[in-house]
Amino acid sequence: MGSVHTVVGIKKVKQKASQEWKETMPLPGDIIEGFALENKYDDDHLLIPINGRSEFSSQLGKISRQVEAIRVKIRRGDISLYVRACVVPDKGSKISRRFTIRAVSDDRHVAVLGDLTLDQCTDLQEMSRRMMNMEYRGFNQKGVKYDWKMKVGTFLPNPRSTVISSILFMPLTRESSIEATTARSMAWFSAAVSSGAPLIFVSIQTEQTVISEKTNSTGRESSWSRQQNSGNTLRIVQGIRLWYLPGVAEVPVELIPEQGETRFGMNIKRTDEGLICVFSVAPLSAADRAGLRQMCEEANRNGSLVVMTKLEGRSLLPSTVCSEGMISCSDYCEIKETLSSMVEEMESVHIQVMAWPNQTFPPPSPAVVVAKLRPPSEYHFMPPL
Repeated sequence: MGSVHTVVGIKKVKQKASQEWKETMPLPGDIIEGFALENKYDDDHLLIPINGRSEFSSQLGKISRQVEAIRVKIRRGDISLYVRACVVPDKGSKISRRFTIRAVSDDRHVAVLGDLTLDQCTDLQEMSRRMMNMEYRGFNQKGVKYDWKMKVGTFLPNPRSTVISSILFMPLTRESSIEATTARSMAWFSAAVSSGAPLIFVSIQTEQTVISEKTNSTGRESSWSRQQNSGNTLRIVQGIRLWYLPGVAEVPVELIPEQGETRFGMNIKRTDEGLICVFSVAPLSAADRAGLRQMCEEANRNGSLVVMTKLEGRSLLPSTVCSEGMISCSDYCEIKETLSSMVEEMESVHIQVMAWPNQTFPPPSPAVVVAKLRPPSEYHFMPPL
């Protein structure tokens, strides 16, 4: 088999902001046919031809201290043209000192050269054409400063809150298709919504996860397994991550105990889906004074649940479903112990609960304005499967 014909081409440019590329610059996919000094490029007889990347780099090195710029003849599609370029050292080279070219008008626009096939150049030229097309580019963009610290502190219920939540479903041991895992994830979501949790569906995606298992006695390996010297096998499994909003807003609530009180006055329970809910509130208790009893009464009338999302900034939402089908959720006993310990010390406790659409009882106003995450107007809670 004969050797593959290659040409000297531009593999990429180090200027990542493609919206600043111009047709007068060297672009990915350009085929370099030769070069000439600034005042001699009109005469093709004075064009210095090149036969490979190494030779071109060597030729550039010889003239690098003699000229400020050169004219490079390139072939782009069906046309040939000259572009003006500067000769600069190739800082990406780790062996000998090499030289390359960059755009005269932009110090960042440095070409990475290579010996490419014509098909590779064609593909790169098509990519450059799409990125140069104003229809794709829109207006030029520029970076602007943004006060992230102030925005996070002002517009989130809690500075550590991500607002959006997710749960990862691992495939069951004998679950061979991604469709089966997807169905289970949607069954969990539908069951949670049907029970009264005001979750709002956002999206769903596949996610690869590496797990370690003990190698069995047969020592067999699947195509997606890799045996380690330690006797463990690393497996790559495909899970499903379900993204959702925890209600239309996360409402901050502060429970402040008074002298002589031995509990905050709210009874909590965990649903089958692993959500922690307030299902009753004692009259005249700290929870009642914070407005939770009225929220529970309205939730009961509407068939909703008062779901807790955080306790002292720590998430209470389930995070994963393992390959045995167990839901990893917050320890119910630890939550009760934490609340008991804080009321004994007469410390106030901060929780966050999910707000549901069309909630009429106004929750306690937070210290700062928190944006509500409203579902679309046509949104309806999912019916049970």
